[in-house]
Amino acid sequence: MWESLARVNAVVGGVVWGPVGLTLLFGTGCLLTVRTGFFQLRYFGYWMRHTIGAIFLDRNVTAHTDDEAISQFQSLCTALAATIGTGNIVGVAAAILAGGPGAVFWMWVMALLGMMTSYAENVLGICYRRRDAAGRWCGGPMYYLAEGLGGGFGRALAVLFACFCVLASFGMGNMSQINSIAGNLQAVFRVPPVATGIVLALLTGRVILGGLKRVAAVTEAIVPLMALFYLFGALTVVCVHGAAVPAAFAAIFRGAFGLQAAGGGVLGYGMARAISWGFKRGAFSNEAGLGASVLVHCAANVEEPVQQGMWGMFEVFADTMVVCTLTALVVLTSGLVDLDTGAALTGVEGSALVGQAFSTVFGAFGPQFIAVSVLLFAYSTTLGWSHYGTRAVVYLLGERAAAGYKLVFAAMVLVGAVMKLDLAWALSDTFNGLMMLPNLVGVVGLSGVVVRETQAYLKRK
Repeated sequence: MWESLARVNAVVGGVVWGPVGLTLLFGTGCLLTVRTGFFQLRYFGYWMRHTIGAIFLDRNVTAHTDDEAISQFQSLCTALAATIGTGNIVGVAAAILAGGPGAVFWMWVMALLGMMTSYAENVLGICYRRRDAAGRWCGGPMYYLAEGLGGGFGRALAVLFACFCVLASFGMGNMSQINSIAGNLQAVFRVPPVATGIVLALLTGRVILGGLKRVAAVTEAIVPLMALFYLFGALTVVCVHGAAVPAAFAAIFRGAFGLQAAGGGVLGYGMARAISWGFKRGAFSNEAGLGASVLVHCAANVEEPVQQGMWGMFEVFADTMVVCTLTALVVLTSGLVDLDTGAALTGVEGSALVGQAFSTVFGAFGPQFIAVSVLLFAYSTTLGWSHYGTRAVVYLLGERAAAGYKLVFAAMVLVGAVMKLDLAWALSDTFNGLMMLPNLVGVVGLSGVVVRETQAYLKRK
């Protein structure tokens, strides 16, 4: 049975994360970039000032002006909590090992285009959101698919998206993340996985049963802390290995178009490997196109759709252009990988390779640093995805189903800590891709709405 499921999943996953899905993702980003006049590039300084810069200059960004909404900053932290996960550590190392240093360049390309996809999703999320009976904002891809596209086709896509979102929340958003935490804590600190599972299950239940307000409050505290912790450590390693930084960047750009990304062979093969792995890991990391982050961004106390769209762009920028790039530089400047092929010189991979890279500066504390980073990154991802799954369940079954879903979600934390999850990881990737397909159909179909909102905003500003 499990072998049959794995074979079916491999076929479906090969479609959604193969040429079909990645071409759709790439094409959507290109379409939105062109139709908005290269908004992410032409107005880079503007949207940076009105997102991360506004945290320090505009009290409305962190203010709670609506009792039934969360602040713009909380929406960013909750979305980043779900987005910045083990993929920013393990995924980057995997991309380099499989696609060579050039894969990092194509991760940047995917992020550049993904900024506009995330922007469009969140513009649509604000345009089509509505209040529920309790006065809370409800929104997400389900709403702009059902109401924006309309008809039976739009409603069918909305239901499919919600179903796949629930399944992905248990896989990629829960068990896979918790399993990474338990494995690292056991390897580095000798903490039994069952103990990790019990503690995290209780903590998760305590947080998510308090609703979005409590989830947002916790992620607002965790995300800046984990970002500063990891960025400080990564920057320290890169600075110590500063002399190797030019060679690392040279390897990235050389490998993006040359033989090195495949370790030999013909030029086209090497470039194809770099593009394939860069696109895949870039998409997995920043989640632009999945539509998941819209489920929290739509709850922000903001009236301007473009304003929240800019927060979506910053989310992708922070995830890939900052965190993933630093992880890549840590690995490439460590001397532990071949800069021509990306092959590991020590025989280890994944988080162990990144831990060894940190050990070149921090010594025995390197693996401990990565274990703590994985704990923060992966657990915050679990909290963020709990909200995504909750909103999808509510859309499908109504508000009464929310409490039951949250209890099951908390229980699955314990399951994730103690079971082997090779198939679960593969299924999670597939469900994420299946979320992407209906969402991108909606984003492309409603791209005219995004263009009109953008043009109207720029005229007013």
